[in-house]
Amino acid sequence: MLSRGAVVRSSVLSFLCLLVMAMPCVSAMSLWGDAGTPISMYGDRKAHAVGDTLTIIINESSSANRAGTAANSKTTTTAMNAGVGIFSVLTNASAGNSDKFAANGSIANTNTVNARMTAQVLEVKPNGNLIISGSQSIKQNGEEQKITVSGIVRTEDITTDNTVLSSSIGDAVIKVDGKGPIAGKQRQGILSQIFNFLF
Repeated sequence: MLSRGAVVRSSVLSFLCLLVMAMPCVSAMSLWGDAGTPISMYGDRKAHAVGDTLTIIINESSSANRAGTAANSKTTTTAMNAGVGIFSVLTNASAGNSDKFAANGSIANTNTVNARMTAQVLEVKPNGNLIISGSQSIKQNGEEQKITVSGIVRTEDITTDNTVLSSSIGDAVIKVDGKGPIAGKQRQGILSQIFNFLF
């Protein structure tokens, strides 16, 4: 026969078991939500979602050569005989006009851009292509150089180390702007620009 104390302990234990069984299940959640498509821990860490970054290797060179020659000449001659009759006061007369124009021009332009910069994914197209944009600004000794890149990148063109060549960017827009004393000396003055515009 159980003692009174044993019966009480048994009742309390039963009550606690029922209480635990009646409590709802609680699951732990992370404070940081995962955005984008999950990536396998064994896969390459390549940009694939909005906000991801990737490194762009810029290796662009372009050259243009153009030459033109223009020539134009025009000559006119007018002659008038002496007058007769009531116009006998008029004597022989002649007039002439000559106009010549000649121009030569040539232009040669070569540009080379080598850089390595990081861009961010702004949008993911339904077909998986990435809309990217990024800029890099370097300022040294009063000279500032800013490189801006934007375009469309296919995920299959991104290498395993999360880099892409600038030649693989669709609709690529690469701008290189410079500001500073040296860049200013490479531009024509205001008076020269006005003179070239007028003449």
